[in-house]
Amino acid sequence: MALIPYEPFRYLENWKRDLDRFFNEFPANIRGREFGVHHVDVYENGNEVIASCEIPGLEKKEDVQIHVDNDVLTISGTVNKTHEVQEEHMHRQERFYGRFHRSIPLPSPVDEEKVTATYRNGILEIKMPKKTPPQSGRNIDIQFH
Repeated sequence: MALIPYEPFRYLENWKRDLDRFFNEFPANIRGREFGVHHVDVYENGNEVIASCEIPGLEKKEDVQIHVDNDVLTISGTVNKTHEVQEEHMHRQERFYGRFHRSIPLPSPVDEEKVTATYRNGILEIKMPKKTPPQSGRNIDIQFH
């Protein structure tokens, strides 16, 4: 009778694969409705922090609010349906409609008074100038003889 070595973690790989498959096949419309997911890229250059957010379907600027406080960017709003389709005629629904809310910590302190935003082709771009550190103290000139 041959002995088979005991591998306590060999079943974890199957479990992980099944779990990944479950979440990848999880209906996109349920994910979007429950979490209001909108993808956001945040990056910085020498002078500013820039956030680029996908929000397709906005019809007017009153549908989105942007707030920066204590170096946290908050984007919220509502995406409205452009036209109603009766539920019995709907075969698949993956697009997000309804309220959304995202709060993202910023990598650097920004000047809240100078934040600008533009919306074009479903992308909201927010430019936030970095705060300049306050100049404390002063340099003392040395009388050198």
